[in-house]
Amino acid sequence: MSWGEWLRVLVLLSGGIDSPVAAFLMAEAGAEVHVLHMDNVPICDANKPVEKIVERLRKLTTQEMPLWVAPHGKVNLSQIGQTKNPHVRCVLCKRFMQRVGEALARRENCETLVMGDSLGQVASQTLRNIMVEQESVTIPILRPLIGLDKEEIIKIAKFIETYELSIENIGECGILPKKPSTHAHIEKIREAEAEMDVSAMVSECLEAVKKL
Repeated sequence: MSWGEWLRVLVLLSGGIDSPVAAFLMAEAGAEVHVLHMDNVPICDANKPVEKIVERLRKLTTQEMPLWVAPHGKVNLSQIGQTKNPHVRCVLCKRFMQRVGEALARRENCETLVMGDSLGQVASQTLRNIMVEQESVTIPILRPLIGLDKEEIIKIAKFIETYELSIENIGECGILPKKPSTHAHIEKIREAEAEMDVSAMVSECLEAVKKL
């Protein structure tokens, strides 16, 4: 028995290069993988081929891999984009993704979330920002790529044949700040979230989640 055979996980899958690799590694470890995609439309107009990626992972791992899609852009990003402190938008985005993920995981009896973070790659993945993002939830978060560099992740993505799918239709986030915070302070994050009805936003997003 591998360590993961008792574990049901919910992977937050963006459609980028990293999170499909994280999903694959968790499946290879024996975990039962469920998938949540945060749909960023209309903030980001690129429609990444998430369904194709999940179908590839299903064939590769022989798992059912249920896929849910949440209207993150419509419900959460539209309000995050209006915050008075634009530098913290990336951190706010991750906190809301994790909150919706936690709510769905508890509903579907998943024990933990899985993220495709690797340390220091982008603004939301510095150690300080990961700590601030983690504070938004109480569910454990596993990060199987945390110690890998980008080239190592790309190598695995090419091996499992998700890389070409992940680089299709790449678009820019419509609320990405010019200078994202790399050293977020929890007090500033709480000030920004005080401008929003966090609980209502998470509930609305969860209620609108669709299973594909």
